[in-house]
Amino acid sequence: MNPADLHTLTGAYALSALSDTEAEEFARHLAQCPACAQEVRELRETAARLALAVAEVPPAGLRNRVMAALPDVRQLPPEAARGTLLPPSRRSRWPGLPALVAAACLAAAAVATGVAVDARHQADQARADTARAQQQAAAVSAVAAAPDAAFRTGALTGGGTATVVSSARLGKAAVIYHDLPELPDSGVYQLWFSRGGTMVSAGLLASGRPTGSTLLDGRTAGADAVGVTAEPQGGSAAPTSDPLALLPL
Repeated sequence: MNPADLHTLTGAYALSALSDTEAEEFARHLAQCPACAQEVRELRETAARLALAVAEVPPAGLRNRVMAALPDVRQLPPEAARGTLLPPSRRSRWPGLPALVAAACLAAAAVATGVAVDARHQADQARADTARAQQQAAAVSAVAAAPDAAFRTGALTGGGTATVVSSARLGKAAVIYHDLPELPDSGVYQLWFSRGGTMVSAGLLASGRPTGSTLLDGRTAGADAVGVTAEPQGGSAAPTSDPLALLPL
């Protein structure tokens, strides 16, 4: 392998993406290259944070609602409804009472059915959220494992940090962010590609998650930096304020 190429393999080595032969050769290179050794340590720390960033916590109370819906089994009809006539001594003195009982049973059944449907919906939503998180993690990991992966970290005005991971070979970039403060008035953090001073939207960060990661929408071609701004709920067509951070690609 060309010695000059070894310096580009820090990202792949940090994520154990090299073959055994390449890994052995790069390990020998690390013993003689303090710069690469330092970069590998930093990339491994970033990869560990990334793994924590994509962890998904089930919605609070989901298990209790699911367990409560399990006993939802249709009851047997009353004896009188199956042809057995109650003796006079046991007949109700209030003729309208059976109708009230039936109405109460129907109401209870409707509530139980609603709980079961809600539990199933939340379980389906949790699975969908987990699947999306896994897809995002795989996409971000692919960029971080690229042989030419470059990492740029910076602090955001107002608090928190962001790391931009980019690969010119893949034409993709991702952002790994930590400890972002909650924005007032339901604001959101928005990502941008900076192309010659023009900001092009590259997606929104998930609301309510101070730490996480995401793949930027679009390709890196022509972009020289990635910006982060605070925008109104739903995002903006163009930045409404100066970037909180502008990280070079």
